[in-house]
Amino acid sequence: MTYEQLYGQILKKQSFLCVGLDTDLEKIPLCVREQVRAAALPEEEAVFAFNRQIVDATAPYCVAFKVNTAFYEALGWAGIVQMEKTAAYIKSNYPDIFLIADAKRGDIGNTAKQYAKAFFETMDFDAVTLSPYMGGDAIMPFLKYDGKWVIILTLTSNVTAEDFETLETRPHTMDVDDETQTHIPLYERVIGKSREWGTKDNIMYVVGATRPGQLNRIRHLCPENFFLVPGVGVQGGRVEDVASAGLNSSCGLIINSSRGILYASSTEKFAEAAAQKAREMALEMQAHLK
Repeated sequence: MTYEQLYGQILKKQSFLCVGLDTDLEKIPLCVREQVRAAALPEEEAVFAFNRQIVDATAPYCVAFKVNTAFYEALGWAGIVQMEKTAAYIKSNYPDIFLIADAKRGDIGNTAKQYAKAFFETMDFDAVTLSPYMGGDAIMPFLKYDGKWVIILTLTSNVTAEDFETLETRPHTMDVDDETQTHIPLYERVIGKSREWGTKDNIMYVVGATRPGQLNRIRHLCPENFFLVPGVGVQGGRVEDVASAGLNSSCGLIINSSRGILYASSTEKFAEAAAQKAREMALEMQAHLK
């Protein structure tokens, strides 16, 4: 998916919502699990059965789905199958929706190439989240795929992000006469370096909704790139704050909500409840787009 196609979907739906499919088998409504048991299917099949209904219910209100791979990998091979089925279902039925693998990979050499093949060829995701800790070698293999994106962990929404991400660093080569270049946060160093690897057409950044002041600074550093923004809802972030700090002329934001939408209800009307939550967020986003 291109930058223009993604922005086109945002304009069409008047939304920049991403629904996170952090599907926990133990939190799936009992009605879904009972249906799976009644059909004599393995209990893991409840993951895809649940995802399919959530996807169908929320697709009118979102421009992206984000599959958190940890929740599927935790179930072993059966979970991987559920992830592949979910990705294939979205691609087949909603090809215009941006599909993200939230995998947070970050390795080098042949390993990075295989991760890129897994997510971009085998499962046909549009984007994957990556850790830049090991440098450009961990990112470049993913950038070789046309129409695919890397989403680089930059300033995340968790409290302990400050253990590393905000540490002040010195440039590799520093002009001692320029005091403005003495120290900058590590996340700014990540942005500066990664902008040498790709463009606004294939690099996004993860910026937490719980840090609107720093989000505004990051928008200044990369005015055209899209940001994937977690942390709205359960973690305390607000759409209003994110939009005020991060919107650009092409929107430039994809705000993710996972638990607040997925588990809006544990009754048989869980899909309707998820759709209502997604609709409410989309309406709030529409106001900011206008």
